Amino acid sequence: MSTPPGEYYTDERWQNWIDRIDEEDVDPEDEDSARLLLNLQDDTAIAVAKILTDYEDGTIDEETTLGELAGVREVVLSEINIDDEEKLMLIDGVQTSLVCVFYAAEEYVAEGVADDASVAEYVEAAADAEAEEDLDAALGYCVQAGTRIIDGDELAIDVAEDIEYGLVSEWVNGLDSLQTALSDPEVVEEDDE
Repeated sequence: MSTPPGEYYTDERWQNWIDRIDEEDVDPEDEDSARLLLNLQDDTAIAVAKILTDYEDGTIDEETTLGELAGVREVVLSEINIDDEEKLMLIDGVQTSLVCVFYAAEEYVAEGVADDASVAEYVEAAADAEAEEDLDAALGYCVQAGTRIIDGDELAIDVAEDIEYGLVSEWVNGLDSLQTALSDPEVVEEDDE
């Protein structure tokens, strides 16, 4: 059974997560808080994975796929209205991680799989570009790595661990969520305690 267009991910679904984060005491050092933020990220990655799966199955065409991805991106990357600055920063981190997921999915659908290097090589090139403060190139390499992950290549965990903390590590974190979602697209329950 396919998901009707516009129903892969909704404003309401995203807002439920935001409300939950707003209501709870969130401490990134605390395991439950960290899991809540990861679930927020994974839930979005699962929606992207479902769109890509329906595209690959021929359930939706390229134009519809790109439209659905844009719709989810618009919901997830919209401005958040929370008064707590620390929570805003944490959600911003999740949004940053997901930027690369959306671009990689769109690139995969529109242009296909990047085939000049392996996932690890693209990630290393991205880290090098970030070190040189060429963030556009860094994002481009991460997006190319993402197209390979969508195509079935694996992002090895040790690749991610070797990267200095920064935008590339955030983007790779998002790609890791996408990889997990593609291999096991189970819905993250919002009220899972």
